[in-house]
Amino acid sequence: MASRVDTARVPSVRIAPDSETVLKELGLLKDMPGSWQGHGFNLIARPDREGEADLYLELNQTDETLKLETIGSPIPNRGLGQDDIELAGLTYLQKIKDSVTGGALHIEPGIWITQPETSYPPEAPPAGEQIVTRLANIPHGNSLLAHGTARRFQGPPTLAVPGSNYAFSAFPSFNSTPFRVGEPMSAAGSSEKDSDPGEAGFTQYDLSVPTSRENPRTPFPATAPPLPATIDGIPMQEVVNDPIKLLQAVIERQTREGCTFEGIALNIATQARIPFFDRPNSRVGKGAPPPSSEVEVPLGAGGIENIPFLKGGEPTGAQGSNALAALVYATFWIETVSHPGRADILQLQYAQMTVLDFAILNALPAVVNLGWPHVSVATLKRTFL
Repeated sequence: MASRVDTARVPSVRIAPDSETVLKELGLLKDMPGSWQGHGFNLIARPDREGEADLYLELNQTDETLKLETIGSPIPNRGLGQDDIELAGLTYLQKIKDSVTGGALHIEPGIWITQPETSYPPEAPPAGEQIVTRLANIPHGNSLLAHGTARRFQGPPTLAVPGSNYAFSAFPSFNSTPFRVGEPMSAAGSSEKDSDPGEAGFTQYDLSVPTSRENPRTPFPATAPPLPATIDGIPMQEVVNDPIKLLQAVIERQTREGCTFEGIALNIATQARIPFFDRPNSRVGKGAPPPSSEVEVPLGAGGIENIPFLKGGEPTGAQGSNALAALVYATFWIETVSHPGRADILQLQYAQMTVLDFAILNALPAVVNLGWPHVSVATLKRTFL
């Protein structure tokens, strides 16, 4: 039997090359290293067993810092059905606090990696794109891996374009309306109030209903002063329905100033296919199911692990899960913003959807499990390299 000439083995001694080579190996992620700062918005529904309602809706204006550092040496993955491959990557630390109180909201250490095309298993990105993966750890007791692709773009990101709700995003909605587990995600433009016509629904999402102990949401009793009527000219109710509008407001303002845009869009998800309703305010009822579409995320894969507490009781939980993280999908736009009268800047915007599954307490003993969208958005600028 003839011996195979081994030309692809990754060296066992890995010494970091020069900085130019390291950035080149990152490919479409080469502009990510550095320190980023900015502002955003966070919406999360959480169980309220100690209170007097089904849930507490937390709404926060946020300040954020995000630091990314290159992993200088190559990361070898040893092959059995094919030769070894080398990954390139970045470590990151994300910190988010409430912009009013300064209180801590979120801390997340993680890694971004890029992967070459493979034959075992066969995995190749669309032409001109790159395989990327985000690995993250959250102190609530969650670890996630979200797989996807990076692609180049030109033109204003996040703005609605023909055939898509968000330019260069793989996802048609980041809407906050809760839905029954097993049903499609809500379409963009939905509201919790209009999705349940003639029913009270979850009035925490309806800002015309005053905050109270029976209708708990931020700022009761977590923050003061109350949330503003608008943010960047967008009525707060619209922000609650679709927080991504805050990203669009930034791009609209920069476009009016004459800015142009080019950059990289990262689309990642913990699963390959995600169903969405096609029309706003759709719900599965007694009649024919509303039309829906299954979005196939390019190379979407991965999953989420949760500590047992979040999963609830065994085997399925007599009251459903406590707050089980079931799905994550996100778009990140790394933008070179060119202003006609100033130097170019690097801007990072993202929209992230995390679905938390937990039951409606007042429906007991019948368990009604719902998916509760946890939506985070932010616009950051690179301050240090």
